Amino acid sequence: VQLQASGGGLVQAGGSLRLSCAASGVTLSRYSVGWFRQAPGKKREFVAAISWSGSSTGNADSVKGRFTISRDNAKNTVYLQMNSLKPEDTAVYYCAADLNYRPVVSGQGVDYWGQGTLVTVSS
Repeated sequence: VQLQASGGGLVQAGGSLRLSCAASGVTLSRYSVGWFRQAPGKKREFVAAISWSGSSTGNADSVKGRFTISRDNAKNTVYLQMNSLKPEDTAVYYCAADLNYRPVVSGQGVDYWGQGTLVTVSS
């Protein structure tokens, strides 16, 4: 089982990026998925989550109104659309998948983690 996060890069403040979390070896449509980030010297923090059906979503307060999580189960992929990016959004972003919703919000006991993708926002 592998989760592949991609789409990171360097962007100016105010710009946009779309991250993708693609799965292989697992049917992602059965899983809730969350995005987390970790900035240098800081703890990993929750960013956004979506339930397996897409009927429930949640965002951290720091990204509300700017980031949107969505999924395309036909493509076995979850997305994180990031708009109005700020320098403080700079971090390595990770996706996580679990059969239950709570772990992909708490980050505890997650079934699968993807490798990170670096997002750098310049001022």
